[in-house]
Amino acid sequence: MILKILVLLHILAATIWTGGHLILSLGFLPAALRQNDIRIVRQFESRYEGIGIPALIVLLATGIYFIRVYAPDIFLFDLSDHYTRHLLIKLLLLAATVTLAIHARLVLIPKEKLRPLAYHIVAVTILSVLFVVVGYSARGGGLL
Repeated sequence: MILKILVLLHILAATIWTGGHLILSLGFLPAALRQNDIRIVRQFESRYEGIGIPALIVLLATGIYFIRVYAPDIFLFDLSDHYTRHLLIKLLLLAATVTLAIHARLVLIPKEKLRPLAYHIVAVTILSVLFVVVGYSARGGGLL
C-alpha cells in the first residue's frame, strides 16, 4: 500500500512540476519575449516556486525510493533490465535539468539575459515532458 501511495504522490508532483513548466513556456514566456521583459518570468517563478520546489522535493525523494525498490543494482548499468534502463534515463534527464537550472540561476538570471533564459525554459519544459514519458514507459510496460 505504501508503494501505491508513493507512486500517486510522485504522479501528482510530476503533474505540478511539468504543468508549471508548460504554463511558463506556453503562457508567460511568449509575453515576456514580446515585451522583452524578464520580470514576467521572474513574477511567475516567484509565485510558482512555492508549489514547484516542494513538488520537486517529492519527485526526488520518491524517485530515490523507486530506485531502491525497482533497481537496487542500478549502477551495474544492466540496460537489459526494464526498470534500470528507465531509471538511468531519468537520472540523465535529472542531470540535464540540474545543469540548466544552475546555469540559469547563476549566470542568465543575474545578468537578465532573457533570450538565452527562454531557451533554458523551453529545454527544461521538454525535459519535464520527457520525464513523464519515461515514467509512463516504466510503469506502463515500456515504450523504451
